Amino acid sequence: MSAGQIAALIAAGAFVLLVLLLAIPLIKLGRTLDEATIAIRKAHENADPLLIGANDTITHVNTQLERVDGITANAQAVTGNVSALSSVFTATLGSPLVKTAAFSYGVSKAIRARRKAKARTEGRHTRGRKGIGKS
Repeated sequence: MSAGQIAALIAAGAFVLLVLLLAIPLIKLGRTLDEATIAIRKAHENADPLLIGANDTITHVNTQLERVDGITANAQAVTGNVSALSSVFTATLGSPLVKTAAFSYGVSKAIRARRKAKARTEGRHTRGRKGIGKS
Protein backbone atom coordinates (compact mmCIF):
# COMPACT_ATOMS: atom_id res chain seq x y z
CA MET A 1 0.00 0.00 0.00
CA SER A 2 1.16 3.36 -0.78
CA ALA A 3 1.18 6.36 1.52
CA GLY A 4 -1.79 7.88 -0.36
CA GLN A 5 -3.85 4.76 0.10
CA ILE A 6 -3.05 4.65 3.81
CA ALA A 7 -4.02 8.31 4.14
CA ALA A 8 -7.26 7.59 2.27
CA LEU A 9 -7.92 4.60 4.56
CA ILE A 10 -7.31 6.75 7.67
CA ALA A 11 -9.56 9.48 6.27
CA ALA A 12 -12.32 6.95 5.54
CA GLY A 13 -12.03 5.54 9.10
CA ALA A 14 -12.20 9.05 10.53
CA PHE A 15 -15.26 9.76 8.40
CA VAL A 16 -16.99 6.57 9.63
CA LEU A 17 -16.14 7.52 13.22
CA LEU A 18 -17.53 11.04 12.63
CA VAL A 19 -20.76 9.62 11.15
CA LEU A 20 -21.17 7.27 14.15
CA LEU A 21 -20.59 10.11 16.61
CA LEU A 22 -23.16 12.31 14.83
CA ALA A 23 -25.68 9.45 14.48
CA ILE A 24 -26.10 9.06 18.27
CA PRO A 25 -27.42 12.64 18.88
CA LEU A 26 -29.60 12.38 15.75
CA ILE A 27 -31.18 9.13 17.02
CA LYS A 28 -31.80 10.74 20.46
CA LEU A 29 -33.30 13.82 18.78
CA GLY A 30 -35.60 11.56 16.73
CA ARG A 31 -36.81 9.80 19.89
CA THR A 32 -37.41 13.18 21.53
CA LEU A 33 -39.45 14.34 18.55
CA ASP A 34 -41.48 11.11 18.65
CA GLU A 35 -42.25 11.63 22.37
CA ALA A 36 -43.22 15.25 21.71
CA THR A 37 -45.55 14.13 18.90
CA ILE A 38 -47.19 11.57 21.20
CA ALA A 39 -47.61 14.20 23.96
CA ILE A 40 -49.18 16.66 21.52
CA ARG A 41 -51.55 13.96 20.22
CA LYS A 42 -52.65 13.07 23.79
CA ALA A 43 -53.14 16.74 24.68
CA HIS A 44 -55.26 17.18 21.57
CA GLU A 45 -57.37 14.12 22.40
CA ASN A 46 -57.87 15.28 26.01
CA ALA A 47 -58.66 18.84 24.95
CA ASP A 48 -61.80 17.85 23.04
CA PRO A 49 -63.81 16.86 26.16
CA LEU A 50 -62.62 20.01 27.92
CA LEU A 51 -63.74 22.19 25.05
CA ILE A 52 -67.09 20.41 24.86
CA GLY A 53 -67.56 20.93 28.62
CA ALA A 54 -66.60 24.60 28.32
CA ASN A 55 -69.10 25.00 25.48
CA ASP A 56 -71.85 23.42 27.61
CA THR A 57 -70.95 25.71 30.52
CA ILE A 58 -71.09 28.80 28.32
CA THR A 59 -74.48 27.72 26.97
CA HIS A 60 -75.78 27.28 30.53
CA VAL A 61 -74.39 30.67 31.58
CA ASN A 62 -76.04 32.33 28.59
CA THR A 63 -79.37 30.77 29.58
CA GLN A 64 -78.98 32.07 33.13
CA LEU A 65 -78.04 35.53 31.84
CA GLU A 66 -81.20 35.61 29.74
CA ARG A 67 -83.23 34.82 32.86
CA VAL A 68 -81.44 37.53 34.82
CA ASP A 69 -82.08 39.95 31.97
CA GLY A 70 -85.81 39.17 32.18
CA ILE A 71 -85.78 39.64 35.95
CA THR A 72 -83.94 42.94 35.56
CA ALA A 73 -86.46 44.14 32.97
CA ASN A 74 -89.34 43.23 35.30
CA ALA A 75 -87.66 44.99 38.23
CA GLN A 76 -87.19 48.06 36.08
CA ALA A 77 -90.86 48.00 35.10
CA VAL A 78 -91.89 47.66 38.77
CA THR A 79 -89.62 50.56 39.71
CA GLY A 80 -91.20 52.71 37.01
CA ASN A 81 -94.68 51.77 38.18
CA VAL A 82 -93.85 52.57 41.81
CA SER A 83 -92.38 55.90 40.76
CA ALA A 84 -95.49 56.75 38.74
CA LEU A 85 -97.74 55.66 41.62
CA SER A 86 -95.88 57.80 44.12
CA SER A 87 -96.09 60.76 41.73
CA VAL A 88 -99.84 60.24 41.36
CA PHE A 89 -100.23 59.87 45.13
CA THR A 90 -98.23 63.03 45.77
CA ALA A 91 -100.16 64.98 43.16
CA THR A 92 -103.63 63.85 44.23
CA LEU A 93 -103.44 63.20 47.95
CA GLY A 94 -100.23 64.86 49.02
CA SER A 95 -101.47 68.43 49.12
CA PRO A 96 -104.79 67.64 50.87
CA LEU A 97 -103.01 65.44 53.40
CA VAL A 98 -100.51 68.19 54.15
CA LYS A 99 -103.35 70.67 54.57
CA THR A 100 -105.24 68.24 56.81
CA ALA A 101 -102.17 67.60 58.92
CA ALA A 102 -101.50 71.32 59.25
CA PHE A 103 -105.14 71.95 60.17
CA SER A 104 -105.19 69.17 62.79
CA TYR A 105 -101.91 70.46 64.24
CA GLY A 106 -103.34 73.97 64.48
CA VAL A 107 -106.55 72.72 66.08
CA SER A 108 -104.69 70.61 68.64
CA LYS A 109 -102.38 73.53 69.46
CA ALA A 110 -105.38 75.84 69.89
CA ILE A 111 -107.13 73.31 72.14
CA ARG A 112 -104.00 72.95 74.29
CA ALA A 113 -103.63 76.72 74.54
CA ARG A 114 -107.28 77.07 75.50
CA ARG A 115 -106.96 74.35 78.15
CA LYS A 116 -103.88 76.06 79.61
CA ALA A 117 -105.67 79.40 79.68
CA LYS A 118 -108.73 77.80 81.26
CA ALA A 119 -106.56 76.04 83.85
CA ARG A 120 -104.87 79.33 84.70
CA THR A 121 -108.17 81.15 85.18
CA GLU A 122 -109.62 78.32 87.26
CA GLY A 123 -106.44 78.25 89.32
CA ARG A 124 -106.83 81.95 90.10
CA HIS A 125 -110.43 81.53 91.20
CA THR A 126 -109.67 78.60 93.48
CA ARG A 127 -106.69 80.39 95.02
CA GLY A 128 -108.80 83.42 95.74
CA ARG A 129 -111.48 81.28 97.37
CA LYS A 130 -109.02 79.46 99.53
CA GLY A 131 -107.57 82.74 100.63
CA ILE A 132 -111.00 84.12 101.51
CA GLY A 133 -112.09 81.04 103.37
CA LYS A 134 -108.94 80.93 105.51
CA SER A 135 -109.12 84.48 106.77
